[in-house]
Amino acid sequence: MSRDYAGLPDGDLVALARAGEDGGRARAYAAIVARHKGALYRLILAHVRDADEALDLVQDSFVAAHAALGRFDTGRSLRAWLSRIALNKCRDWARRRRVRAILARVLPIDAAGEVADDRVGGEAAAIDRQSLARTLAALDALPDALRAPLILCAIEGLSQSEAAEVLGLSAKAVELRVRRARAALREATEPAA
Repeated sequence: MSRDYAGLPDGDLVALARAGEDGGRARAYAAIVARHKGALYRLILAHVRDADEALDLVQDSFVAAHAALGRFDTGRSLRAWLSRIALNKCRDWARRRRVRAILARVLPIDAAGEVADDRVGGEAAAIDRQSLARTLAALDALPDALRAPLILCAIEGLSQSEAAEVLGLSAKAVELRVRRARAALREATEPAA
């Protein structure tokens, strides 16, 4: 008899992925990936602004989550836990990118070709490119302490309590940071008078 893994709640899928029979473990984890990959991709893409890098980081996030599945607390939100892993992968990626940029400046010009160039490519076509560019620049200029809560709540649709769990903050702190981030974005994107 075949089990409908897609219809199971996250907690049951985690339990099956941890201790189910061999084939069941793989199918249960595949159901977790299928359920959460879209949300993680959007979250990561909002941070790294490169579709190919985002796909790689989604894969890295799920590999890390699989390795740490035994430590997951089933009383918590799986999406929040996966989002936290994804944000950590984004931070690691940004650190590596900064190191590459520094190396590109200090290495001899002959070695520049050997340093990977992972600058963000052009954005997809948009109705108002200037407004989009201004908004994205303003979002990128926000400190991570404001950007991460805004992306989690406004773009990914997590509740403030879920975002708080991801970020290790209180729900009130998330609310305050989202409010400050929105105010900073409004100020940065308003056309000059």
